[in-house]
Amino acid sequence: MSENRKLAAILAADVVGYSRLAGADEDRTLARLRALRSDLIEPTIAVHHGRVVKRTGDGALVEFRSVVDAVRCAIEVQNGMVERNDGVPQDRRIEFRIGIHLGDVVEESDGDLMGDGVNIASRLEGVAAAGTICLSEDAYRQVKARLDLSVSDLGTTQLKNIAEPIRVYSLQVGSAGTKAAATSETGTSQPATATSPKLSIAVLPFANMSGDAEQDYFADGISEDIITALSKLSQLFVIARNSSFTFKGKNVQVQEVGTKLGVRHVLEGSVRKSGNRVRITAQLIDATTGGHLWAERFDRDLTDIFAVQDDVTQQIVDALAVNLTEGDRKRLVPGQTGRPEAYDCFLRGRELWHRLTKQTNSDARKLLRRAVELDPDFASAHAFLALTHGLDYLNRWSASPQRSIEQAEEAATLAVARDDNDPVAHWALSVLKLYSRQHDRAINEAERAIVLNPNFAEGQVSLGEALIYSGRAEEALACFDRARILNPYFPDVVLHFQALALFQLRRYQEAVELLLQRVSRNPVTDVSRALLAACYGHLGRFEEARATWQEVLRVNPEYSLEYRRKVLPFKNPADFELVVEGLRKAGVVQ
Repeated sequence: MSENRKLAAILAADVVGYSRLAGADEDRTLARLRALRSDLIEPTIAVHHGRVVKRTGDGALVEFRSVVDAVRCAIEVQNGMVERNDGVPQDRRIEFRIGIHLGDVVEESDGDLMGDGVNIASRLEGVAAAGTICLSEDAYRQVKARLDLSVSDLGTTQLKNIAEPIRVYSLQVGSAGTKAAATSETGTSQPATATSPKLSIAVLPFANMSGDAEQDYFADGISEDIITALSKLSQLFVIARNSSFTFKGKNVQVQEVGTKLGVRHVLEGSVRKSGNRVRITAQLIDATTGGHLWAERFDRDLTDIFAVQDDVTQQIVDALAVNLTEGDRKRLVPGQTGRPEAYDCFLRGRELWHRLTKQTNSDARKLLRRAVELDPDFASAHAFLALTHGLDYLNRWSASPQRSIEQAEEAATLAVARDDNDPVAHWALSVLKLYSRQHDRAINEAERAIVLNPNFAEGQVSLGEALIYSGRAEEALACFDRARILNPYFPDVVLHFQALALFQLRRYQEAVELLLQRVSRNPVTDVSRALLAACYGHLGRFEEARATWQEVLRVNPEYSLEYRRKVLPFKNPADFELVVEGLRKAGVVQ
């Protein structure tokens, strides 16, 4: 077998106490670890030009082109874990220890690495504390003048099976405190967002400067489309629309936005539409310092609106020094209509759909139908048209629910046919395939939506929902965790889905805590109260179960278990019967 000797930066990592975690709950631990790999670790390694040499169960060996890249990657992963472990009991946290060394390695023909460089990195990882990074003196020498780090000199240390003692430096991150998380070229982090991913951004709703409140939909639509475009980039962490739009109309400091949403950068701007002309201003701000990284004004004809959006997206990418992969470039190709009138109908319809009422849903459908009449190839318009029919089905807003689900599926299928790279189209199709009880197809479509848009919070929720109804509750919880990170001001229905997953796992008390939160945020929910009553029944808290069931009937006198049994797409009917069993235990149903 041929070999190649070279100098390389090697990172070795593993999970602290993995055997204990797996012994306590192997399935949940594996599901969380898989989610961390796909959502945090592998994307971060790719951003910093790393190559995974091998995986070792709960650990990995990674080669980087420089120690700077290796350290930046390690810091970003460890800071990401601080976020993900926030609120998790200490005995259930997944924590990594990492060792980094610059040394001589032998690369074999199959890409595997061997030699002292690998052995020393592995031994450094073994002496690292939970959540920290240990650097050899050779590695530290490469980065101490280039990165703003806070380190502890552990002195000369004899590593196991390494002949000569090695000087070791320990780098702590997150709350333990690097002075800055591998400072970027564009700004210096402050404590308020020290644990935020370096390449993270929130797009605030652009201000409507048209002097006409009726034009709000247009400014909001421009903001939402920029969010959608940026969300398709695998290297960026992009806050979902629902969360960034909570700041609409509020006079807040950018640093406050960065702290509340956990991002390093904020995009804000304004839109002035007058006749066939539009003026868009945009500025990218470092949320840790308040400094401007980029600002621009665009005066264009309405027919050029899509070119402006593309230009804004590209300039943000350039300002943040994002290295686009070929897949990213393909995803950034605009898929919108070339017809301004169709686009205007789409923006109005989408804005009305977001309000989630019977009347606005009906009004949205009329506008979206007009959009697809004007441009039959407009995939996103077909997708949102499908979602209006889906809302009719789920909420019993139409005279023929069966016809509604059929129309929804037809429109979503057409959306995917028109543009297979539109994540919203696959998301809509996932939702509708689930309620047609095509569980595997629903999961596949949701996964496809997330591949096309790695920051798609709604896609994560849909995947979690499909997994719940497929009987895979443990995996669903990981999806909801990811959705809540992407969308800190998440819709309250996520609490219901999380509680339903916990309910399926017989973790009734944890489900109760989430359901009480949901009822507090949504006082008119009947479904969450019904599930709460079932939880109380299983816990033997019968009086509370009966009182909660009375609240179900108070907010919805027509609530029907039989209808829920009919429309909820449980793959295994026994999962729904678990709810009924809890209610029977409390004596509220026969």
